[in-house]
Amino acid sequence: MIYNEGENDCHGNFLRESYRRICATPAWRKRLDKVYTGSRFVPRQMERRRAELDCCNSSDALLMNVFCYPGVLARNSVRSILGVDRRAIMEFGFRPYTPLNRNGIDRTEIDLRIGDVLIEAKLIEADFQSAQLPLLQRYRDFESVFDVESLSVRRGMVASYQLVRGVLAAVALNCSYCVLCDQRRPDLIEEWYRIMRAIPSAAIRSQLKVLTWQEIARALSRKQQAFLAEKYGILPS
Repeated sequence: MIYNEGENDCHGNFLRESYRRICATPAWRKRLDKVYTGSRFVPRQMERRRAELDCCNSSDALLMNVFCYPGVLARNSVRSILGVDRRAIMEFGFRPYTPLNRNGIDRTEIDLRIGDVLIEAKLIEADFQSAQLPLLQRYRDFESVFDVESLSVRRGMVASYQLVRGVLAAVALNCSYCVLCDQRRPDLIEEWYRIMRAIPSAAIRSQLKVLTWQEIARALSRKQQAFLAEKYGILPS
């Protein structure tokens, strides 16, 4: 289902309070223009422009529904589960500029940065993508952070490329890295643990964690909980 912006500061894919706050914050509003890559598969695709956050299954939309809601970081329960400060700045589509070899930088985005926590959000995605090993070897710290032989490599393709990339970004910025996904997807959670096991350093592993939307829901307001239950089937854990 592809939603559209309605009247009176409302959007079918968002809580009204979250959407109003997104529209009032220029840096957040830019996310509403993120291109929907599946537009070519949508009937009557030429009638109007679709954006990624218009899609009912968008993990970015879910992320912004949760964290753009007024006062969400004022809740002790939310700050405690994330390990962030009340005054932490939220940056959606954050570019960590992870260092590559030969003084290059990676311009790929991280879904959200809150203070010193980088968050990778998933909803219905099949996996964390794969990439050829040489693509990962471009990263300056790849072989110093990971035991390459412990990674899942098949036919030259490394599984969970997004997670490897996210860990390297967190290490470069001295941040923690959190994977946020649905507890009904134990396959994604296990894949994340598989990546963690390929990191020899206990100090780095201590900065990595996994949270579920259900755990986050437990820390939210009742209105947000009702929205998540009705729209996504996400119930407080």
